[in-house]
Amino acid sequence: MKKSEQKNLVIVESPAKAKTIQKFLGDGFVVKSSFGHIRDLAKNDLSVDINNQFKPTYVIDPEKKKIIDELKKASKESDIVWLASDEDREGEAIAWHLSEALNLPKDKRKRIVFHEITKKAIEEAIKNPRGIDFNLVNAQQARRILDRLVGYELSPILWKKIKSNLSAGRVQSVAVRLIVEREKEIQNFQSQSFFKVSGIFIADGQLFKAELDKKFTTEKEAQDFLEKCKKAQFTIESIETKPAKRSPSAPFTTSTLQQEASRKLGFSVAQTMTLAQRLYEEGYITYMRTDSVNLSELALETAEEVIKDFYGKKYHQKRQFTTKSKNAQEAHEAIRPTYINKLQIEGDKNEQRLYELIWKRTVASQMADAILEKTIAKIKISNSDEKFIAQGEVIKFDGFLKLYIESTDDEQENANEENNLLPPLKKGQNIEYKQITAVQRFTHHPPRYTEASLVKKLEELGIGRPSTYAPTISTIQKRDYVVKKDKEGTPREYVQLSLEQNKINKEVKTENTGAEKGKLFPTDLGIVVTDFLMKHFPEIMDYQFTANVEEEFDEIALGKLDWVKMLEKFYYPFHKDVVKTIEESERSTGERVLGIDPKTGKKVIARIGRFGPLVQIGEQGDDEKPVYAKMPKHLSIHTITLEEALNLFQLPKVLGKHNGKEVIVNIGRFGPYVLYDGTFASIPKDEDPYTITFERAVELIENKQSAAQSKVIQNFESDGIQVLNGRYGPYISYNKKNYKIPKDKNPKTLTLNEIIEIIGDDFKGEAVAEEISKTEKKSTTKKAAASVTKKTSSKAKKK
Repeated sequence: MKKSEQKNLVIVESPAKAKTIQKFLGDGFVVKSSFGHIRDLAKNDLSVDINNQFKPTYVIDPEKKKIIDELKKASKESDIVWLASDEDREGEAIAWHLSEALNLPKDKRKRIVFHEITKKAIEEAIKNPRGIDFNLVNAQQARRILDRLVGYELSPILWKKIKSNLSAGRVQSVAVRLIVEREKEIQNFQSQSFFKVSGIFIADGQLFKAELDKKFTTEKEAQDFLEKCKKAQFTIESIETKPAKRSPSAPFTTSTLQQEASRKLGFSVAQTMTLAQRLYEEGYITYMRTDSVNLSELALETAEEVIKDFYGKKYHQKRQFTTKSKNAQEAHEAIRPTYINKLQIEGDKNEQRLYELIWKRTVASQMADAILEKTIAKIKISNSDEKFIAQGEVIKFDGFLKLYIESTDDEQENANEENNLLPPLKKGQNIEYKQITAVQRFTHHPPRYTEASLVKKLEELGIGRPSTYAPTISTIQKRDYVVKKDKEGTPREYVQLSLEQNKINKEVKTENTGAEKGKLFPTDLGIVVTDFLMKHFPEIMDYQFTANVEEEFDEIALGKLDWVKMLEKFYYPFHKDVVKTIEESERSTGERVLGIDPKTGKKVIARIGRFGPLVQIGEQGDDEKPVYAKMPKHLSIHTITLEEALNLFQLPKVLGKHNGKEVIVNIGRFGPYVLYDGTFASIPKDEDPYTITFERAVELIENKQSAAQSKVIQNFESDGIQVLNGRYGPYISYNKKNYKIPKDKNPKTLTLNEIIEIIGDDFKGEAVAEEISKTEKKSTTKKAAASVTKKTSSKAKKK
C-alpha cells in the first residue's frame, strides 16, 4: 500500500495476525493486537440488570488494562482507527468493545472485514470500510447474557441439591445429555447372537466370495443349512452390471474440518481449532469459523489450473456447492488455502498436516467424479430358497479418488470396505463351492460418541454454531461431566462352522470385543446432574428448544428480532422454574442401595458425596456413623455391584512392619497411597492398591524418601529457609514462597547473606538481618581501614 501522510492504527485480536497484516500495509499504518476480548461481564457478579431491559455491565479484564492504555495512546496519535477483528459475531463484538473502551469517535473509527489474510483482501477491505454492525453485536450480546443468566441461576441449585462447585450451561448441559442418553442405551442394550454365512466359490478355476441373503438365529439352523449345501447344486441365476459414480465432498466447514481431522489425523476438536487459527493468522487459510461451503471465483480458477497442471484436463470438474445449513452465519467462504497453488507451507508438523488435509479437500472438490462399475451376481441353491449374493466393484476412472477419500465414523462400514473383484460369469453357469462358513456374530450396541461424531450430532440437531463446538466439548470435559478415554476389550467365545470337502467342522474361537479408543464417557457426576436437570428443567434440556434459541440468535443477527424481547421471552418462564425447583426439589445424589453388609447388617449405598462418588456402609441416624470408601475411577455408582463395593472397605490395610513401624495402604482424596512413618508415597495409576505387596509398598516409600533427600541442597532450619532441587532447577523456599536463584550463583555454596538478598523485602527474620547488617558494617569498616593503611604505607614508600 502506498505511503500516506495520514496516521492509521489497525487493531486485530492476535499478535500473529497483526504481524501478518503489517507486512501488507505501508508506512502510514501501525497494526496492534488487543490479545482477544478486552471486556466481559464481571466474573463474580450477575452483571445483568434484569429490570432495566437486561442491560449488561461490562468490565475491562485487569490483565488487559496495560494493553488498553497502549491502544488509547496509539489511537490518540492516529487519524483513523481501523477495527479489523474477525468477521463473525464474536469479532464484531470485539470491534464494538474496543470502540467503547477506547472512546473512539464515530468519524474516527472504521470497521473492516476479510475472510483471508492476503494483500489483495486487506487492500479491498481498506477500500470498502463500513460501520459496526450492531445486529451482529446484539446477537453476540444476547448469547452471552442468556448463557450468564442460565449459568448464574442454575449453578447454585446444583451446589445446594447435588454438590458444591458444579456448573450448568445452556449448550453444555444438552451436549452432556446426548452422551448420558447414549450411555444408558448401551447399558440397556441386550446383544443377540446370529450366524452369518459366506462362501468361497470357484468359476472356471477362479475364486470369488459371496454372502448368503439370510442370517440364522441359532447354531442348529446354520448347521442344517450347511448339511443342505453338501448335496446342493450352485448356479448363477442372474448377473446385473450397472454403472455407478462417486462425487467428492464439499470443501470444509468448521464442523466437517473438526470431524475429518479427528478421523484422519487423530486431532481433538480443540487441537484442530488451535492449529487452524494459527494457519489463518499466518495467512495460509481462509477464516476457520464458518458453515459455508462456497468458494470464490478466484479460488475456483486457481483450483482448475492446479488440477489441469497436475492431473490433466479430464480430471477437472468445476463445482459450486450450496450451504445446507439454513442458519449459515456471516462468513462467506468455506475453509480453503488462501493460495491453492501453494502445496506446502512452513510451520510445525501438525500445522503442515492440517494444511495438507485442507488443500486436498479443496482441490478434490473441483475434480471429476469417480466412475465405477458394479456387478451383482445371484447364486441359486438347488435345494434351498436362500441365495448367495456376490458383489464386485471396478473403478473405471478414479477421478477425485486419485487425490482424496473421505473418512467415515461408521466403524463397521470401514471394516467391511473392500473391493471384491468378480471373475467373468454367465447366467446359468454351474459353479462349485470351495468353502462355506457360518460364523457366529453379535449385534452391537450404538457406538459411543467421539469428539468428531458429537460435533456432527450437535450440528444435525442445530445446537451451537461453528464458534461454539470446540469450547462446548472442552468445557464438559473440564467440568468432569464427561471423560475422553480408551476402553479395553474383553475376550468372547464364538462358534465357527465350516463346510469343506463335504465335511462340517465346528470350532470355538475367542475374539477381543468392546475395545474403544478416544470415546466420550459420562462420569457419575455427569449422569446425576443430567437426570436432575431433565426432571426439573425439561425445556432447557430439550434439543428442539435449544435449536430454536440458536435460530433466534440468527434472527437477531439479521435484524429481524429484537434481542431484549427474545431475552424476556426466555428468562421469565425459566426463572419461575428456578424458584419452584429451589423450593420443592429434593437433594439428588444418584443414591443406589446395593444390598446389606453381611458383617454389620447395614445397608451398602453408592452415591455422589461432597468430594465425588463414594460407597458407604450404614446411614445417617444409625447408632454408629456410616463408614465411607472413595469410588475408584474404573467403577461407577450406577453399575458397581455389592461385592465390588464391599472390597473397597478392605482399606486402610496394614501390609506389615518395616523397621518396627507399620506400612499402611489406603485411598485418599488424591488417589491410592502408601503411608509409613509420616511419609506418603503415591501408588502409580496402573497398580492396584488392593493387591499391592508389602515389598512393593516398601520400595515406593524408599523411593520417596530418597527423592526427598536429594531434593534438599541446603537447609537453614532456624530461619525456615531451604535451597531445593525443583522440576525446573534449584530454587529457594521460604515462608511458603519460592524464589529463583540467579544463574551466576551456585546453589550449593549460597550463604545466608546471599539468600536474604535474593528474598529481599519478603524476609522477616529481623534479628538475623540485623546481625548480618552488623557483620557487613564491621567487614566494611575493616576493608576501609585496610585501604587507608595501604594508601598511607604507599605514600611513605614514595617519600
